[in-house]
Amino acid sequence: MNEPLYKQILRQLKQEILSGQRAINSQLPTEKELSEAYQVSRITSKRALTELEQAGLIYRVRGKGSFVKEQFEPTVHSPSNKVTRILFLLPFLHDLSLGNFTDGLLPVMQAHQVEVIMGTLDVFEQKKSNELMTEYDGLIYYSDYSEQYLDTLVNLALADFPVISLDKKNFELDFPTIVSDNLAGGQLATQHLIDEGHQRIGYLFNHATHHPQSVKNRYIGYLQALNQADLAFHTSAIDSLATQSHVIQYVKNNQLTALVCENDIVAIEAMRTLKQAGYDLPKDLSIIGFDDIQAAQFIEPPLTTIAQDFKQIGELAGKTLLTWIEQQEVPTDIKVPVTFIQRQSTKQI
Repeated sequence: MNEPLYKQILRQLKQEILSGQRAINSQLPTEKELSEAYQVSRITSKRALTELEQAGLIYRVRGKGSFVKEQFEPTVHSPSNKVTRILFLLPFLHDLSLGNFTDGLLPVMQAHQVEVIMGTLDVFEQKKSNELMTEYDGLIYYSDYSEQYLDTLVNLALADFPVISLDKKNFELDFPTIVSDNLAGGQLATQHLIDEGHQRIGYLFNHATHHPQSVKNRYIGYLQALNQADLAFHTSAIDSLATQSHVIQYVKNNQLTALVCENDIVAIEAMRTLKQAGYDLPKDLSIIGFDDIQAAQFIEPPLTTIAQDFKQIGELAGKTLLTWIEQQEVPTDIKVPVTFIQRQSTKQI
């Protein structure tokens, strides 16, 4: 696919600004001059200048034109500069459903004497893209879903600011992504139940209008494993705030002997509901979760689950970001293997 014309102009001007070819406060060509030089419309040249302004590379003076902004010379991301500060953002800092990425991330950054500032995704509402690029050398973030905060992220992408995303790939922005192999995890969980003799296996979603890529991939893995075994699939959703009758009716109506759950939180909620209704787990029903959160090993019976290697993901995120900043080469996506954790919430039938 050919590069859009405005991006060609944007890329050329940005390179000239960041390399120092265009001095601080020097004036850029006007929209008309750019349109004539590149043989494009005024709208195209205007868009290129607008993107440069949004990226914090230029400022515009009404009636006079566009000028190179001081803070971006020399570029803070040149290979000769030492990385000093990165931003790590999570939806919630103490979310039980997320693993501890910092176990892998912090040692990498400490070894390179890089300061890590942790925060929530609210930072995208509190700071503009040019502020983020001024204050930090790079960004690692974990989003609830890939469409969040697109305005800020687009500006960061246009400025080639180093950003690593975790868990979910944003195909529009194409940031390098480090993600667990969720599809393989769904297959592992389902195949284990099939190997134990289960033929009526349900998949339990959390009740939500939007399911992230990670959950969708787990579900696809579940479907693929059933398809290969020539078994029917059964799907439902449970709202943890709803009455217990939903999950009970789901299990009874479909005569299920096993459940694969979207994550450990959903699995633990389902287990509590089923036990309160008189089910003997895993004798009456086998259950598998996903994520291997701390609570999974302490519930009764201890939960069989699929473990993500959060420490490795954090370590890879740190190393990948540092390499990108220091070598100025955009890295590729990385898929991290998952592990099946056998506990006592499943049994052969």
